[in-house]
Amino acid sequence: MRRLEPSASAVIVVDVQEKLAAAMPAPQMDALTRAATLLIEAARRLGAHVLATEQYPAGLGRTVAPLAEKLAQAGAPVIPKMEFSACDALEFERAFGERAPRTAIVVGMEAHVCVFQTVRELAARGVAVHVPLDGVASRRDDHRLAGLDLCRAAGATITTAETVVFDWLKVAGTDDFKHLSKLIR
Repeated sequence: MRRLEPSASAVIVVDVQEKLAAAMPAPQMDALTRAATLLIEAARRLGAHVLATEQYPAGLGRTVAPLAEKLAQAGAPVIPKMEFSACDALEFERAFGERAPRTAIVVGMEAHVCVFQTVRELAARGVAVHVPLDGVASRRDDHRLAGLDLCRAAGATITTAETVVFDWLKVAGTDDFKHLSKLIR
């Protein structure tokens, strides 16, 4: 396993939308929001690419406000889609292909549907995929756990948001470390 390099990484935020979020267990939603916020901010500071998707936004709403704000600050495109796998959406393919990252860090919902299908496709294409277990949610915990198992079986590394950020940072004591460690506490 190679060290994660921000310049060769993309954070992909999958379908963290208003109506879906309302159906998620509160502890999962809190953890997902914290993990995604940390990863988006770390990506912005350290130079990783950030992309987000919205599944059928006319029906499921837009990205939840706290993450929408962070995505805007990071200059991340938010791509509407109807496909379950983001990789099947042409606009996502274009945006992802612009930087052709070697590594994808995938967070979002639901773990057993859109997250899993996106992870499976990215891994099949040779992208090293990391799925922070604190960054995914499903309406039911057994579905979330099945989604994580499916992601692992597809070739993803199951990790945590903090593990990704500290791998990107490499060393303590820098201004980036000081800023990001405040988000971790």
